[in-house]
Amino acid sequence: MNNEDQAAERKEPKPAAADAAGEGQAPQSAAEQDEPSREQLLLTLQDAQAKADQHWNQLLLARAETDNVRRRAERDVESAHKFALEKFVRELLPVKDSLELGLAAAEGEQAELAKIREGMELTLKVFTIALEKFGVQVVDPAPKGDKFNPEFHQAMAMQETRDVEPNTVLTVYQKGYLLNERLIRPAMVVVSRAVAGQDGPKVDERA
Repeated sequence: MNNEDQAAERKEPKPAAADAAGEGQAPQSAAEQDEPSREQLLLTLQDAQAKADQHWNQLLLARAETDNVRRRAERDVESAHKFALEKFVRELLPVKDSLELGLAAAEGEQAELAKIREGMELTLKVFTIALEKFGVQVVDPAPKGDKFNPEFHQAMAMQETRDVEPNTVLTVYQKGYLLNERLIRPAMVVVSRAVAGQDGPKVDERA
């Protein structure tokens, strides 16, 4: 090596160890600075766990309340089915009492027909009142007055007559009944029709 090369080598700057030691580690990036610390992550996890436990307890309470409501509803429905006729039966008991008294009165040797009839009429009246309390109405068309109504009457027979107009109720074999305005049994009736040779509307006997 000549003198010029040695001079050039002395002039080249050499990295100083102090610079590396003074600066320490490389500066962190912005993303690394924004990352939460371990303690923050632990606190966040604990908070989430506490909220999850709270929601789970609320769910259990809601489920228990729903089960209680369902069981109460089932008991109410069962009780309603079991005792639905309680009031109706209570109204019928006086009818049974009256019938028993009438039978007892009829067994005596000195039983009077008039008193027995009076007792039966009273029993029928009590029974009719009991039915009316529960929405039962009688379908009892007036003979030779009311027109045949297929919605409430059933024609059992047809009879020719000139006394009334065709399709008029002549006789009631059996009364009909409504329950809360719904037909549960039609009235069985005999209906008039025109004498042969006269025109008149036809009656559906199967109504």
